Amino acid sequence: MSTVTLGLLQHACGPDPEANLHATLARVEAAAARGAQIVCTQELFRSPYFCQSEDYAAFALAEPVPGPTTVAFQALAQRLGIVIIASLFERRAPGLYHNTAAVIDADGALLGIYRKMHIPDDPLFYEKFYFTPGDTGFRAWQTRFGRIGVLICWDQWYPEAARLTALQGAEILFYPTAIGWHPREKATLGAKQHSAWETIQRSHAVANGCYVAAVNRVGHEAPAGGDGLEFWGQSFVAGPQGELLAKAGAAAEETLLVPVELGALDDVRTHWPFLRDRRIDAYGDLVQRFLD
Repeated sequence: MSTVTLGLLQHACGPDPEANLHATLARVEAAAARGAQIVCTQELFRSPYFCQSEDYAAFALAEPVPGPTTVAFQALAQRLGIVIIASLFERRAPGLYHNTAAVIDADGALLGIYRKMHIPDDPLFYEKFYFTPGDTGFRAWQTRFGRIGVLICWDQWYPEAARLTALQGAEILFYPTAIGWHPREKATLGAKQHSAWETIQRSHAVANGCYVAAVNRVGHEAPAGGDGLEFWGQSFVAGPQGELLAKAGAAAEETLLVPVELGALDDVRTHWPFLRDRRIDAYGDLVQRFLD
């Protein structure tokens, strides 16, 4: 079997974008020294989660692709011989911004980008103010260490996104994430919210016979005042039968190193042939918003 080691970077984010970038580069290098071959950052790691408010000044955090973040990670990927998935706030054109992940191969080549497709608009998650919905479609890339797909945070709740990415041969689905509790809700809803988040992603692994890697941040952030958000960490990797292979804590900064056996996927998909038995002739109504 082909064993590949994943590296998931879970940490807090400070107010200085350059400091966050350099700290994340150092975390990637440390993960590679411990054997990581595919390393994924958390969502929008270069800053605190600015979408807690609608603030025009936050658009100054955006950058083009290629740009400073992609160039830095491309150089590091080439030097270390690893694959890197890097989240960033993309400035595509004046007035046009995306929540984007760059996929960089082990030779430093920028294989492509994925732009977040599902954009939330909830209390303290005001992403529609900042991000245009993605237009890259759902994609998978062949890297030196396996075929991977990337989706971003709110995408993780949608089985259609996972399915369409898996149908392109993705062996691992990566989800850079920034999700947390509203502190006043944690006591009553916190356990249910976290359980739902983990369960839906583990179900994607089962339904598609692939690995799922979710990378979340930690720490309490209140950049707009008020109660802010308490990010719940608990980054994890699930196997193709939904089993938890590794899981980080809820508060600590840590880098999760998780070996996965890509060769096992064929056996799992053969015994649980969900892709074989799909009734593709009967799913046309999925393109409707609702069936009245």
